[in-house]
Amino acid sequence: MTKPTTEYTPRPETLSHLPAISGNTVNGLGEAEVRRASPFFWHPADRQTHGDMQAYTSRQLRPKSGEDFSFRNPEVDRGPKPGPVAAEKAPGDAAYWTARLKMFALENHADDVTITPMRDLYVYEGYSIADPTLIILAVQHRYEDLSKAPATDDEIAPYRDVQRQYARGARAANWLTQFIREQGYNASSWPGPMADALNMIPAAIESGMGELGKHGSMIHRRFGAGFRLAAVSTDMPLLSDARDVFGADDFCLNCQVCSNACPPGAIADAKQMVRGEERWYVDFDKCIPYFAENFGCAICIAVCPWTRPGIADRLVVKMAARSARKQAAE
Repeated sequence: MTKPTTEYTPRPETLSHLPAISGNTVNGLGEAEVRRASPFFWHPADRQTHGDMQAYTSRQLRPKSGEDFSFRNPEVDRGPKPGPVAAEKAPGDAAYWTARLKMFALENHADDVTITPMRDLYVYEGYSIADPTLIILAVQHRYEDLSKAPATDDEIAPYRDVQRQYARGARAANWLTQFIREQGYNASSWPGPMADALNMIPAAIESGMGELGKHGSMIHRRFGAGFRLAAVSTDMPLLSDARDVFGADDFCLNCQVCSNACPPGAIADAKQMVRGEERWYVDFDKCIPYFAENFGCAICIAVCPWTRPGIADRLVVKMAARSARKQAAE
């Protein structure tokens, strides 16, 4: 896809809700020291710098049809409110619980499940999580809906599917949390997108759910960028998964599809230093106005070559062959 033919200019009203401090500064762009992420856009307004912009954006995410697909809509089914932890722990070792837990999650809304130890860097500044283990859950988008991004008042399928999958992720996390508590172990649910303590993407990468893409979203070896995350923290004994490096990061080095398709030009062609790590980063100050004015956008994950049905498997094979040739030449 070529670059948009017309240059995007945010509405003055939209820009008026941005604070004086850059979102890139809050996110740690250019910082050489490793630190935990600061609370940000999807956190409660009193705990972050962009609360007014969040409220404005939320008001814009309503189509003229009047349908309410908001993240806070109480009528959306997000699964059970998990009950208390059972008084006694059910028997079983880490291998047993890992197999049983993954089977339960996949039978109850999740499309993939990975596990990783908790680290301080996965928790936002000012928050805490006591559980030693994280379970990462993925729910896949409907490509036929996502591919129509960005949504409009007359075509809201992409926006509707984003809300649908976040709700499904919440159901997956809440059902799994209840299951774990019934076995006598502590568990807490962490659905998206309204952020709480958990900084989900770094944990998901470490758990083997996928690699970070140039567009700032994760790329899964089967779903591409067309999926959403939820998580559960627990003290249940579980076996951790390894990182899954299958070539998406290398592919992004030369691919220009998402950066060419981004109307505000928010996707950089090269990695940047962010809180002590050189990685892909999307310019927040350019991205969020368009996001607010276009029902959450999602263009970049829709056009990502990895997201198109039937393509990811072929790209995994292609990148493995490229890696083998590179290693043979060294």
